[in-house]
Amino acid sequence: MLLLKTRGEMSTKALARTLGISVPAVRRHLQTLGDQVSVQSSASGVGRPSQIWRLDTAAQDRFPDTHAELTVQLLDSIERSLGPDALDKVIGDRFRSSSATYRDRLSGVKTLAGRLKRLAEIRTEEGYMASVEKCSDGWLLLESHCPICAAATRCRGFCRDELDLFRELLGADVTVERVEYLLEGGQRCTYSIKVKEKLR
Repeated sequence: MLLLKTRGEMSTKALARTLGISVPAVRRHLQTLGDQVSVQSSASGVGRPSQIWRLDTAAQDRFPDTHAELTVQLLDSIERSLGPDALDKVIGDRFRSSSATYRDRLSGVKTLAGRLKRLAEIRTEEGYMASVEKCSDGWLLLESHCPICAAATRCRGFCRDELDLFRELLGADVTVERVEYLLEGGQRCTYSIKVKEKLR
């Protein structure tokens, strides 16, 4: 489950190779997971189609959630008692507080690659299972888990502020775009980071 969570979709053969066990053993383990995984066939070349496995929504409960039920209740109470504007103010205050903390922890890191590495470390400490990958035109920041998934589902303002936070932290000379979104059926939240082309 951790492999599928952190790496996304994987074939039966790839799982067997990574875990160092046989393909039949992998199938037996996957069958015990029931509705926490789904599988689809993928034909590639000659021979039997590959079976591609991914985690389903039911699997989210197997990973840490930051006091999900209480958080959602508090968000509901704020909106019900004080109105949607008050809820937006509370989320905005959290954003400003997080922004100050992150800026402090990133101070002194000059390169974009270094800042991304440090950002991934901070996010992993917070439960996001974050990593950075270099690609041909920039970097990808991958977050394989969302420890505030219940709160973010209830109020997308958290996700909006997260994107704004990354843009602020990484500077005006880069673009940050969310290219995969857990709450819209993605395997994870993935952000594409590219250096802006200089004006000539």
